[in-house]
Amino acid sequence: MMAVALTPAFAAQTRTDRNAFLLLTALVWTGIIVGFGSDIAKNGFTHPLIVHFHAVAFVGWLVLLTVQIVLIRNRKYGLHRRLGVAGAFLAAAMVILGPSAAIVVDGISYAARGRAPIFLSVQLSDIVAFAGLIAAALLLRKHASAHKRLMLLGTMYISDAGFSRWLGPMITGQFGHDYWGFFAHLYLPSDLLILGLGVYDLLSRGRLHPAYLAGVAWALANQVTAVSLFFSPQWKPVALHLIGQ
Repeated sequence: MMAVALTPAFAAQTRTDRNAFLLLTALVWTGIIVGFGSDIAKNGFTHPLIVHFHAVAFVGWLVLLTVQIVLIRNRKYGLHRRLGVAGAFLAAAMVILGPSAAIVVDGISYAARGRAPIFLSVQLSDIVAFAGLIAAALLLRKHASAHKRLMLLGTMYISDAGFSRWLGPMITGQFGHDYWGFFAHLYLPSDLLILGLGVYDLLSRGRLHPAYLAGVAWALANQVTAVSLFFSPQWKPVALHLIGQ
């Protein structure tokens, strides 16, 4: 009878995870703080109230994710699970507040300057991607290796909002304003973070987790859709309809 070589189970946790996941989260924090810090320096706190609610929820999500990683580092699994319930409600709030803030801001911009709200394709795809990844993470919460990768992927995805404010202009200077230049402007830094997670798994486990591969496919599908809609003439009337025009 032939012996069958079984693929070893993907380790839910290794010793180096303690620092790797915290470092990746710290890089997300850096993108958000620097990106939105420059926006606050330029525009102050003059945004509509819904934007401030969205910002509080966004920062609250990053704080909660960081706390959850620290709890796992310290083996506080019970508290981690209890806070996870709060995280589910906070994620749901973000799914509501994100599009609401985008529609309000784009409506004000259109009324003041006649700027077509085609950037809604990016704003709405961000929350669709986030919602899908976080929902999958919650459904797979009993599978630690999948759960934490999907949670981190969802958070990395929406870090594009900070990184594009900070590094986007420099990236555009290198790649231009065409389809792929705009794609790089929006997503290159956050995609490098996502790639970094995959590289880490290859170095620490020798392979990629199926949940990571599925999450990356979902992320790329949303990114391509967002940029394609942005450049599509058919998107403009839809976007105008979304802001009530």
